[in-house]
Amino acid sequence: MSQTLGQIPGFGRLMLGRTLSFLATALVPMALTLAVIDATGRAGDLGIVLAAELLPQLVLLPIGGVLADRFPPQKVAFAADLTRGLAQLGIGLELLSGVVRITDLAILSAITGIGVAFGTPTMSPLIFATVPQAHRLQANSYLGVVRGVTLVAGPGVAGVLAVTVGPGWTFIVTAAVFAVAACTLGGLRIAPRAVVEHPVSFLRQLAEGWFEVRSRAWFWSNLIGHGVSNLAAGVLMTLGPLIAVRSLGGEVSWVLIYQAGMAGVVLGALIAPRLRVQRPLVLTSLCGTLFALPMISFATLAPVWVDAITYGAAMLGVGLLNTVWQTAIQREFPPEALARADSYDVLLSLAARPLGTAFAAPIAAVTGNTAPLLTMAVLVAVVNLAIIALPDVRSMTTEKATTRQ
Repeated sequence: MSQTLGQIPGFGRLMLGRTLSFLATALVPMALTLAVIDATGRAGDLGIVLAAELLPQLVLLPIGGVLADRFPPQKVAFAADLTRGLAQLGIGLELLSGVVRITDLAILSAITGIGVAFGTPTMSPLIFATVPQAHRLQANSYLGVVRGVTLVAGPGVAGVLAVTVGPGWTFIVTAAVFAVAACTLGGLRIAPRAVVEHPVSFLRQLAEGWFEVRSRAWFWSNLIGHGVSNLAAGVLMTLGPLIAVRSLGGEVSWVLIYQAGMAGVVLGALIAPRLRVQRPLVLTSLCGTLFALPMISFATLAPVWVDAITYGAAMLGVGLLNTVWQTAIQREFPPEALARADSYDVLLSLAARPLGTAFAAPIAAVTGNTAPLLTMAVLVAVVNLAIIALPDVRSMTTEKATTRQ
């Protein structure tokens, strides 16, 4: 009888740890937003605090990838989530003290960002070490579902906690969730990696990580595609709510559209293991082109139900893409380079989305909403379809891994 995921030693612990980590991560943005608004009410202060968390991630993600490849990934995950938990505890204690300084919140948010930079690249190494190859697509699917559900539920839970027990205790609870996640992931028992006879320096390993990325045309071309899609997502997340509120019936319209997208992410992750995918990278590129649909529907002021369908379809594509893409990385990269591959993947996505968010409104103020939305729709479609033209992308199949360079 074939082994099921539930029978794989350590998988239950990995799922629990990641679920708690995802949940705690989803609690932070809403809790932090409400805390800053309650403390000063100034949008500029909120921008400073949120930027303080993002900037360390942009700088340190490649270093986090080296650490997760260089040391046991479960120990790196433990340290990362514990660091994030301690930062949330510090925020909670300051809020409970009644003396709130934006500088303190920014510093603690930066520490949180450092934890994210070091913890995020541990995802693939832990799956690789825990789950056999035949079950990794399903394992990535489960993790994608959990991530999607927590993205939907997290802000609501944070809002309820903030109203009922207050922002300070919300961060105390978040700190506790991070601490349990850290102990759960840190306690994973996985086989130690083979001892390297001639270990290289940290800087050499950092350089080798970049070589692993640039030597694979299928990988870096897809990173560009993911970056363009995230740039478009930033534009849509800025202009979409404004269009919905002003032209499509108000806040309720945007909530319905957004929830359709979140449902799409979960559905995409759920159906990924059930598809017979012969050429995974062709599928992920086609899924990436789906993000052009909501850009077009919003640009043309389509009815709410059309926007909900197009955004739901686009996010279904994201759920499929993420699941299949992560499985491809875990199959195609050598295990000692997985974390560095993940770090560059996340880095480009993190950099692109805020860029789209920052420039969407100023450009729309000059040109109107239609031009930036349609421009991004064309760019998303052209880039993702162009990726399919690459021989490395078309030749990769699920039956036979491409030759590692």
